[in-house]
Amino acid sequence: MINVFILQNGRLNQVPIDSREDLEKVSPIWVDMTDPTDEERTWVKNTYNVTMPDEDEVQDIEASARYYEAENGDLHLRTDFRIDDDDEPSQTVTVAFILSGNRLFSMHAEDLPVFRLVRMRARSRPGSITDYKDVLLDLYSTDAEYSADALEGIYRNLEEVSTRVLQEEFTDQDAAATLSTIAKEEDLNGRIRRTMMDTRRAVSFLMRGRLLDADQFEEARQILRDIESLDGHTSFLFEKINFLMDATVGFININQIKIIKIFSVASVAFLPPTLIASIYGMNFRLMPELGWDFGYPFAIVLMLLSALGPLWYFNRRGWLK
Repeated sequence: MINVFILQNGRLNQVPIDSREDLEKVSPIWVDMTDPTDEERTWVKNTYNVTMPDEDEVQDIEASARYYEAENGDLHLRTDFRIDDDDEPSQTVTVAFILSGNRLFSMHAEDLPVFRLVRMRARSRPGSITDYKDVLLDLYSTDAEYSADALEGIYRNLEEVSTRVLQEEFTDQDAAATLSTIAKEEDLNGRIRRTMMDTRRAVSFLMRGRLLDADQFEEARQILRDIESLDGHTSFLFEKINFLMDATVGFININQIKIIKIFSVASVAFLPPTLIASIYGMNFRLMPELGWDFGYPFAIVLMLLSALGPLWYFNRRGWLK
């Protein structure tokens, strides 16, 4: 799908595109392609004379070189954006940006929340965008805000986990649910840190390349400051996640120790009755039932008393609590 945006009075207005002829009639500043077909790639390539990412000789470029200039002068950038879903794990989508002919071209496999938000804001805020570089910076700035909102969600979820961990009764079922939540939040926090690192590299590349004017350069610096502040939050969340993980594992160990303590107490309590039964069973010459009618009851009572003695002692010491 091709989304074409033109600039009118400082607003981004989307133009419907159904054919190559529709592309030739407009002069956009932003061409956004979501999972484009081969035919749509051909339309964009032939209309704007731009090199599409899948046609670049990427095998000759190192994996770490995500920003480079093609032979025809087009500037290529690769940046990771996130898709967060409450029902599914967060995923990362790589977006290919191409700066060519005073236009911004973007191509990605999934429709991204950040892109939808930028389109909505640009229509409601006249004058916020003046050229294609403003669109790119706005995407990076909105991505930082999107990550900040996600971090606030992690804070809220971890507060609920903390309340659950500190409750009076913490069962194994509670521990399983807690570990699942912690693992999900840790994965999201790690993805946020990764995408922010990628955004920082992209913005730094634009600043070093002297592609921005004075206002855009200052906006890029503000984006870097926002990302720097988010790094502190992600570090704190990693520490909080590790603490909650250790606390949860500690409670699991305590529950297991309680179970082991029950078996330990039972084995110690039944040791004297077992000893009495063993002595009684091996005494063939003086068996109680041969000369005493109450031999069996006496042996049973003696075994019970020998079992109650250790239990009384354990309870007095508080080991049964």
